[in-house]
Amino acid sequence: MEKDVLLLAIESSCDETACAVVRNGKEILSNVVASQIDVHTLYGGVVPEVASRIHVENISVVISEALRQAGISVADVDGIAFTQGPGLIGSLHVGVLAAKTLAFAYHKPLIPVQHLTGHIYANAFVGELKFPLLALVVSGGHTELVLMKEDYDFNVIGTTMDDAVGEAYDKVGRVLNLPYPGGPKIDRLAREGKPVYRLPKPKLENEMNFSFSGLKSAVMQYINRLERNGEELNVADMCASFQETALNSLWDRVELALKNNEVRQLVLAGGVAANSRLREIVEQRMKKHPDIEYIIPPLSCCTDNAAMIGASGYIAYQKGIRADYDVSADASLEMPGAY
Repeated sequence: MEKDVLLLAIESSCDETACAVVRNGKEILSNVVASQIDVHTLYGGVVPEVASRIHVENISVVISEALRQAGISVADVDGIAFTQGPGLIGSLHVGVLAAKTLAFAYHKPLIPVQHLTGHIYANAFVGELKFPLLALVVSGGHTELVLMKEDYDFNVIGTTMDDAVGEAYDKVGRVLNLPYPGGPKIDRLAREGKPVYRLPKPKLENEMNFSFSGLKSAVMQYINRLERNGEELNVADMCASFQETALNSLWDRVELALKNNEVRQLVLAGGVAANSRLREIVEQRMKKHPDIEYIIPPLSCCTDNAAMIGASGYIAYQKGIRADYDVSADASLEMPGAY
């Protein structure tokens, strides 16, 4: 019988300070998140300098609480997994330094994790990942289609050429004078409206890639046109129109990827995976693909958290991926290839 692997995981890539204890990459013993959302709402978006300062204030408390809830000490874990990147460089540095300090003090191996792989492996808390699989990674900073033929083999077959889908949600939210973050507000208002405003679907030379900047501009132009004509804007209808256009554009790429690649499973990953309409679309459209399983992660695993870093870190640990004490944060870290 194989020995259990217990990892302490740290995540600080943006505006959540998080620490978790995860057993065998699938069992969460604790998952503590200190959110900064109330602070950044005052500024209408994440302020990097403010985020890094709050991480410094929170990191020790979050680690102590995660260990307390799990009923263990750092001496009991088999390794320290941490987010190396991508993300805000100042925020990342706080988590990386905390991980290095613990690893040095307790003589534990350091396991570097690429943030987006964490979002993908968050699905391991729901069910077994089956390869080859397709992951739709959607968040405030990223929109990617990732084909995986085996564990830790990440082939990005589609990516955003400008704004990520979550970023577009926030920008449209600002145009509509909605409080930050715009994504959840648009999702809620869209349920009260109808997609009656005709907005253009983005078109690209590479049909697998994404673009949302033009859609955001189209919303602005539509609102300006209504104002010039003395017509009143129905905010709920515009939210519904934007959301349907954006999410159908996303799904068009997923459908193409499913058509062109043999996959056993589709997984949803990232903060925008919490969007209620996207979750509905996945459930509805996957009925056309009865031979392909799909996993939609629980809401608690969609937004940034450390448990997902522990899940990805477990696979990295098993594959012998380690970092030295001179490891540093990498704000633009790419997904690793096959190991």
